[in-house]
Amino acid sequence: MTNQVGTRAVRGSLWLFAVNVVSKGCQVAVTLVLAALLTEDGLGAVALVVSLVNIGQVVQSAGVYDVISRTNRDPHQLAGTVLTLSAAGGAALTAVLQLAAEPLAAALGTPATLIRIAALSLPFTAIGGVQMAMMHRDLNFQKRMLPDAGGMVLGAAVTITLAALGFGPLAMAVGLLCTAVAQPLLAIPAGARILPRWDRAAAKEALGWTAVVGPGALIATLLINVDYLTIGHVLGPSAVGVYSLAFRIAWMPYILVAVVLGGVMFPVCAELVRSGQTVSGALLRFTKATLVITGGLYIVTALLADRVVLFGARWAPAAPVLVALCGYGLGLGLLHTWYQVIRAAGHARWYLALEVTHLVALLGALAVTTQHGVLAVAVAQAVIVWLLVPLTWWVLVRHGLAFPPAELARTVAGLLAAGAGCVLTSKVLPASGGIAGALLCGLALLGVYVAIVLPLNREAVRELRGNL
Repeated sequence: MTNQVGTRAVRGSLWLFAVNVVSKGCQVAVTLVLAALLTEDGLGAVALVVSLVNIGQVVQSAGVYDVISRTNRDPHQLAGTVLTLSAAGGAALTAVLQLAAEPLAAALGTPATLIRIAALSLPFTAIGGVQMAMMHRDLNFQKRMLPDAGGMVLGAAVTITLAALGFGPLAMAVGLLCTAVAQPLLAIPAGARILPRWDRAAAKEALGWTAVVGPGALIATLLINVDYLTIGHVLGPSAVGVYSLAFRIAWMPYILVAVVLGGVMFPVCAELVRSGQTVSGALLRFTKATLVITGGLYIVTALLADRVVLFGARWAPAAPVLVALCGYGLGLGLLHTWYQVIRAAGHARWYLALEVTHLVALLGALAVTTQHGVLAVAVAQAVIVWLLVPLTWWVLVRHGLAFPPAELARTVAGLLAAGAGCVLTSKVLPASGGIAGALLCGLALLGVYVAIVLPLNREAVRELRGNL
C-alpha cells in the first residue's frame, strides 16, 4: 500500500474499531442481561427472531452496498438509486413477514409477536445501510460513531430497561426496532444526507453487481443463522438458548476485529485495484492483524469458557460449545479477510463459489450432527471452516492475489507460542472469584499473550505507529 492509503486504512480501522467497541459492547451488555433474566427458552426465542431479521437485512440489500465502494460513476447518484431499491425491498419483506409470522412462529417455536415487531425494522436498516456504505467508500468511519454506536446505545438501553421490567423476549424485539429507527435518523446530522432517486444506468450497475454478489451475501448470512434455525426446529428453543449464549460470546472477537478490518480492507483494496496497484501487501498486513488480534482474544476466551456459569449454573453446557466456536471464529475471521480481497479484485464469482461450498458442507453436517446436540454442531462448524482455509488460499494464488506464505511463518509461530504460554498460565490462575476474578484472569492471560506475540511482530508495530 502507498503511505497515503496505508495511513487512511490504519486510521479507518481505529475509528471503525472504536465504533464497534461501543456498538458491540452494547450487544454484549444486552446478552449478559438477557442471559441473567431470561430462561433458555426465552434466549432461544430471541436468537431465532434475530436470525430471521439478519437474513431479511441481507435479502433487502443483496450485497449491493459494496458496489458503492467500487463504482467509477458519481457515488451519490448511485447511492440514491440503491437507497430506492433497498428501501423498497425492505418494505416488501416486512409485509411478507407480517403475513407469514404465524406459520414461521409455529415452525420455530417462537412467539409471532416478536417476528412482527422485529420485521418492522427492515426498511430502516435498508436506509442506514446505504448511508454506511457511503462512509465506507470515503473511509470516513468516524462519521459512523453517532448513527451506529448511538443507535446501538439507545436500543440496548430500551432492551435492558424492558427486560428488567419483566417484558421477557419482547424487550429484545422492541430494542431492535428502536436501534433500526435511530440509525438513519442519527446519520443525517453526521453528514449522510442521501435522497432516494432513480437512475436507470445506476440501477443496471447495482443490479448487475447484485446478480453475482447478492447470492453470496445471502449465503454468508445463512451460514451464520441456519444453525440457529436448524437447532430450533430439531432440538427446540432451549437448545438454541445454550448454543446462542456460546455463539454470541465467540462472535465478539470476529465482529470487533475481523469485521472491522474487513470493512476497511474492501474499500482499500478496491482503491488499489482502481489505481492499478497490487493488493498482496495489503492482504499480508490485514491477515497478520486478523490472526494476531483475534487469535489472542479467542485463546483467552477458550481458556475461560467454563466461567459461563457466572451467568447461572444452567449455562454450564455452553462451556464446551464455546471452546469449539472459538476455533470456528478464528477460521471464519481469516476467511472473511481473504474474501474481501477476492471480491474487491473483481472475482465475485469465485467468492460465490466458496460460499456455496461452505453452505452445502454446513447443511450436510447439520443434517447429521444436530440430533447429537449443540456441541456436535459447534465442532462441525469449526471443522468445515478450517477445511475451507486452504481452498480459499488456492483461489488467492490462482488470481495472483496471494503473498509468499513464508512471510506469515513468524506470526503463526508467535501465535502458537503465545497460546502455549497462556495454557500454562491458566493452570495457576484461581478457578473462582466471580465476575471480577474472571476479568482479572482474562487480563493476566492477555498480558502473557501480548508479551510473547509483540516481540515477534515488531515490524508490524513500527508500521502501525508510522501510519498514525
